Amino acid sequence: MTKSFRTRIDTLPKAKALRRDMTAAEKKLWSHLRNRQIDGAVFRKQVPIGPYIADFCCLKADLVVEVDGGQHDESKSDSVRDAWLNKAGYRVLRVWNNEVTDNIEGVLQIIAATPEEQRRR
Repeated sequence: MTKSFRTRIDTLPKAKALRRDMTAAEKKLWSHLRNRQIDGAVFRKQVPIGPYIADFCCLKADLVVEVDGGQHDESKSDSVRDAWLNKAGYRVLRVWNNEVTDNIEGVLQIIAATPEEQRRR
């Protein structure tokens, strides 16, 4: 089920900037998510959802994928953000930068399994 959501006007310029200035790990993951490479799922990058910007989002599967660096370790703001996204109907999958750079195949397998789980709800 595709969620309808409001995009806050103030998040659009930041999302556009983030699309241009992705981290190396985000670029690597995006190269595997784009063009329906995972079971035909359509992912978008740097997607404004309410007051937040998701690194990657598959709207059909209600799945948000976040690529995190060390600054996110035990982050309380991430917990609040995840709770907001969960309440809005999204499942949040967080992966570490080093997982993307060192084990991209494993990350892709986890992502590929997640939309399938979402569709079964």
